[in-house]
Amino acid sequence: MTATYLFYLIIGILIINFLIDKVINAVNAQHFEDALPGEINDVYDQTEYEKSQRYKKTNYRFSLIVSSISFIGLLLFFFFDGFAIVDGIARGFSNNEIVIALTFFGILVFASDIISTPFNYYHTFVIEERFGFNKMTKATFLIDKLKGWLLMAFIGGGILALIVWFYQLTKENFWIYTWLFVTVFSLFMNMFYARLVVPIFNKQTPLEDGELKAAISDYAKKVGFKLKNIFVIDGSKRSTKANAYFSGFGREKRITLYDTLINDLDTDEIVAVLAHEVGHYKRRHIIYNMVISTLLTGLTFYILSLFINSPLLSEALGVSIPSFHIGLVAFGILYSPISEITGIVMNYVSRMFEYQADDYAKETYQPEPLITSLKKLSKNSLSNLTPHPSYVFMNYSHPTLLQRVRNLRNS
Repeated sequence: MTATYLFYLIIGILIINFLIDKVINAVNAQHFEDALPGEINDVYDQTEYEKSQRYKKTNYRFSLIVSSISFIGLLLFFFFDGFAIVDGIARGFSNNEIVIALTFFGILVFASDIISTPFNYYHTFVIEERFGFNKMTKATFLIDKLKGWLLMAFIGGGILALIVWFYQLTKENFWIYTWLFVTVFSLFMNMFYARLVVPIFNKQTPLEDGELKAAISDYAKKVGFKLKNIFVIDGSKRSTKANAYFSGFGREKRITLYDTLINDLDTDEIVAVLAHEVGHYKRRHIIYNMVISTLLTGLTFYILSLFINSPLLSEALGVSIPSFHIGLVAFGILYSPISEITGIVMNYVSRMFEYQADDYAKETYQPEPLITSLKKLSKNSLSNLTPHPSYVFMNYSHPTLLQRVRNLRNS
């Protein structure tokens, strides 16, 4: 195989991925105006349903424009030796391969983020604002961006530096050490993400004593779920959309409720949502996901180790000096079809887990409050209630609202 052949294989993969994504999105968009099935036709009244259709269409058109511009820019970057140019700039700073790799990816990530920022700004302050979702100030938008850059530089840069260092020390065996490090880091972040990272962006406060906390505590005792940490996060600082999630293990496990969730749902509905989250814990979904993710990560690093030494990867991107960071970029694109397949499988597993968590909530609490909570959350976020099955198959980590309602009502 020649470098030219490999280059066009990479371009072909990029084009095919783009076209598949656009076709599936277009098919999904054709069903935006489908009539709502009887089980969920009470989510919207006619005015609200028309608003949800406008929201879906607006986001679809905007996404189509942004993704098309990004794809054309990416192709131009490939055809005009963009990687060779950035690699040359990085090598002008140092002869150290770790510094070169950090500079190379730093330029790519920073430039990409700068280019995407106007689009993100428009989506937040025009589209989300128009439909009543945005609560973020321009100052918060800017501060979040700066914090994100710092986190990326500190965490992302640190991980990249270690991987390159492992490669320099052990060559083809680097994947073993990288896999072990990433596994330990992932476990650490799962344990302490809510304590270390979330406070950088949001304020978390313990849930105050009252009816809701008492109801949650009573349910937790009923199902034998030890829970001391119940926090409320100021999600309304950025959006009216609501959420809740479970994180951590042992003493670090906690339930986090968005303040918007507390405002939107009744006590029974919030407890039902938490019963669903407890179901994930009781059914060991977090552990299963971590095991599967760890195995897939190890497989990916192992396959990477088989190809990373090939000069063809660097030559295919127009870079004359073979290097780990250029090979990593080329491999990432070549591996993307496999990533797509594993992503589809993981989404399928995730949807099965969601059904199981819903079943747990139905068995240990009540199905109806969970149904009404799901309907309210869908209504308040103007969700698409009639997605095409192919779009669900490719992209959804959760079953559709209709599927979940039918499952909850199926005795």
